[in-house]
Amino acid sequence: MYKLIGVLCIFLLVQSEETITWKGNKKLHWGNFEGKPELNSDAVAITASGITYGFRSKSYSNSSKIIEYSTSVSAEFYPEKSWYIKERVNDTVLGHEQLHFDITELHARKFRKRIKEVKFSNNIKQELNKIYTEINESLQQMQNEYDNGSDYSRDYAGQIAWQKRIAKELKKYKKYEIK
Repeated sequence: MYKLIGVLCIFLLVQSEETITWKGNKKLHWGNFEGKPELNSDAVAITASGITYGFRSKSYSNSSKIIEYSTSVSAEFYPEKSWYIKERVNDTVLGHEQLHFDITELHARKFRKRIKEVKFSNNIKQELNKIYTEINESLQQMQNEYDNGSDYSRDYAGQIAWQKRIAKELKKYKKYEIK
């Protein structure tokens, strides 16, 4: 006999909320941004995205040793929390917002890589949570660096440099992409 343990950790996700999972061949469009714009904000658009993960593990009821586990990790876009001010955006801004979502996918791939490389103990839940926290800290740091390095899409050269950097990184972690 065995017991199953399952956990789902979600960043910015309510179960009934619509999400868009990152896919390399699908790009965001303004119709995906369904949230109400914050007209008092300095921002002209906001992308709400995050990493979700879940895991299942199996152990025998007479032993606390985990005998097998599976995980799922995805980069999600949250349309209802994402918004734009129609009169103030253009294709450059949309490209900037897409890259925020791409950065989220990059970190989802890094998370998948770390999961594949680590040898978990019986404390898999805590160990996964620790990795998840570290990945999210790195994700937030890169998102901030990106906004600063591209001046929120206003620095064209900075924006192009970041597009090249993220494309290169996504390619580097290609084998950790969900097919």
